[in-house]
Amino acid sequence: MLELGQNAAPAADLIKDVTEANFMADVVDASNEVPVIVDFWAPWCGPCKTLGPMLEDIVTKAKGAVKMVKIDVDQNQQLAAALAQQGLPLQSIPTVVAFVKGRPVDMFQGALPASEIEAFVNKAIEAGGGDASGGLGDALAAAEEMLAEGAIEDAAQTFAAIIEEDQANAAAYAGLARCQIAGGALDQAEAVLNGVPAEISGAAPIEAAFAQLELARQAANSGPLDELKAALAADENNHQARFDLAGALHAAGEVEEAVTQLLELFKRDREWNDGAAKQQLFTIFDALAANDPIVLNGRRKLSSMIFA
Repeated sequence: MLELGQNAAPAADLIKDVTEANFMADVVDASNEVPVIVDFWAPWCGPCKTLGPMLEDIVTKAKGAVKMVKIDVDQNQQLAAALAQQGLPLQSIPTVVAFVKGRPVDMFQGALPASEIEAFVNKAIEAGGGDASGGLGDALAAAEEMLAEGAIEDAAQTFAAIIEEDQANAAAYAGLARCQIAGGALDQAEAVLNGVPAEISGAAPIEAAFAQLELARQAANSGPLDELKAALAADENNHQARFDLAGALHAAGEVEEAVTQLLELFKRDREWNDGAAKQQLFTIFDALAANDPIVLNGRRKLSSMIFA
């Protein structure tokens, strides 16, 4: 068993004021690297003045595992209105939203006790695949390196040992499932993911592993590329053909082109098949590393369409 250590993350640039001009860069894009806590406030809001410093203190103590941005809703009314249209209830402030991998994953409104704020921040860290306690980071990194190098069995053993130490470690469960996927044992991977404790079942690493599992199953049923390309060439508005082509491209390892086709489908008809293009994009993004250029570029393009 690897010895466990704790690495302190950089403390600089953890908290900043953000406007509509840099919201995409400092919230949506930045949350692909580390969870971002967004504090929507206003100068006249009394509870905001109490909550803000408490939140800043807790984020600072997390030592880089999470970042925080502050948005003055009075000075950024157009941004607040656009976010409200996307489902964020910003009519009441303070509103605090946790963004992970480009999406809001949790929120609360009003002033809370410090203990509840700390629990909220820790939940965001864990949703982003981080270790709020910092105790198992070295072991997780070692297991990930083994998996990347193709030492699947060694990686699986290390992930399993981490789970023995911390039975609520979402990253370890996800890693173990990814080992099974890499070995082609898809049913075993599903069993691992279905067996995670309920309190971490919605964590980002678990969702990412489920996404990889879904894509692995889709790959077995993908259609022939040439036929799908021909069908789309015959009718550019054949949405099913474009969607199926994206699946076949992904199965063939042409992930960037698959994302391009799904973005084009979303652009043409975002509501087609109950928003299937956006959901498939999220599945692909979730299955990749958060800092993968395909994810960063794809999320940026999708977000620009959504907020247009």
